[in-house]
Amino acid sequence: MALGSLAGAGTAAADGDDVHHQGGAVATLDGLKTYDSASILDDYDRVPISAGLFEMSVEGGGKLQSYCIDIHNPTQRKAKYLETPWGQTSLAENKDAGKILWILRNSYPQVSDVNALAQKAGASKLSEKTAAAGTQVAIWRFSDKAKVEANDPQAEKLADWLEAQAQNLQEPKTSLTLGPNSVSGKSGDKIGPVTVNTDANSVSVAADAAATAAGVKVTDKNGQPVTSAANGTELYFDVPAGAEDGQASLTAKASTQVPVGRAFASPSKSQTQILAGSTETSVAASASVNWAKKGAIPSVTAEKNCAKGGVDVKVSNAGDSPFEFELAGAKHTVAGGESTTVTVPVAEDAKYDINVTGPNGFSERFEGVLDCETQGTPAPGTPGGGGEAPSATPSPSVSGDTAETTTGETTGETTGGEDDLAATGGSSATPMIAGVAAALVIAGGAAVFFLRKKKTAGQ
Repeated sequence: MALGSLAGAGTAAADGDDVHHQGGAVATLDGLKTYDSASILDDYDRVPISAGLFEMSVEGGGKLQSYCIDIHNPTQRKAKYLETPWGQTSLAENKDAGKILWILRNSYPQVSDVNALAQKAGASKLSEKTAAAGTQVAIWRFSDKAKVEANDPQAEKLADWLEAQAQNLQEPKTSLTLGPNSVSGKSGDKIGPVTVNTDANSVSVAADAAATAAGVKVTDKNGQPVTSAANGTELYFDVPAGAEDGQASLTAKASTQVPVGRAFASPSKSQTQILAGSTETSVAASASVNWAKKGAIPSVTAEKNCAKGGVDVKVSNAGDSPFEFELAGAKHTVAGGESTTVTVPVAEDAKYDINVTGPNGFSERFEGVLDCETQGTPAPGTPGGGGEAPSATPSPSVSGDTAETTTGETTGETTGGEDDLAATGGSSATPMIAGVAAALVIAGGAAVFFLRKKKTAGQ
């Protein structure tokens, strides 16, 4: 009984997905595939940790390779990841974020010839594993300001060389987003624009069934129908005059290589990743429209704001009368033709569930996790007071609404299968381990007690 209750207290459930993804690639973490060992240095010890390349499978097709930029958080197996702007991650306030991009472009796997890479770094020899480890160590020094070293001397030489050579570069373009992703207006008008932002050569554009049923067309600013678009194209919803009040959406899709350096964040509190390589990959983005003949015609968008420690909720009103809404327990009003932005404070590492409600059943919901820092609140007794220390044991896996601890050893060998994920960050399995240990102590004490009673009875 003690074992069950204590172990259960350490089990974490997976968090829900973001309801409104701004667009780009959506992927599932497959695991740490090419890696070697490293150590985090503190005032007390050298904490062992695995360092290297992760792989992810993209919804719709494609594979991604990535490095961790969130060393103090655990990696959750099969966690979903969303392509995310730097400003909505821990890179937002990091003046060295551009140096991480330089490392990605000038090291493994973008530089696939590890012998040439070793020569540049002054190392005698590198394998794919040690090249990946050295690259990850150099990234951690900028992403987390971590005191970390590769255990392999040649990998450490690579890390030192990358750290010394790194230069600040600009954030790469998104693979695909639509902005804004929600608009509103009166029936009989062309409502928009919705601007296409993409690194792909072209994207396909299609309206949903609701738009087709209402006679709504997707056009350019001249009213010409649009089925494909490029970066910078402005899209409009052409709503027929007299159309009944309603809403619809459009979807843009493309197949492209996601730019190296794009951040990937998880709504399940799995350590943030940064892209190191991409195959041809499916990406998508959507935008919605609300229309009416008269009255208030609202549209709502939301995005994380790491600089302010919360979520910016923007409410616009394209109608001819005020729109009254409730958000975070407070009432607000937006006049016709105007918009307002309300920043809802959210604690670091906290899950948020934000609802915007208004008259006639109007409701918009936004969910996610605010993960803007590489370290949470320092835990009492933690070495150096730097938050949860990274674990040398595998991190917990998350699938659906359950979590379990995976097995395997972080020996530097590439793992095989889904049950062998090495950890590169803090492990939330610690409470479970502590619970099991406590339960075993209780069981041991009980055994000694009963043995003593038996011995006394025998005498």
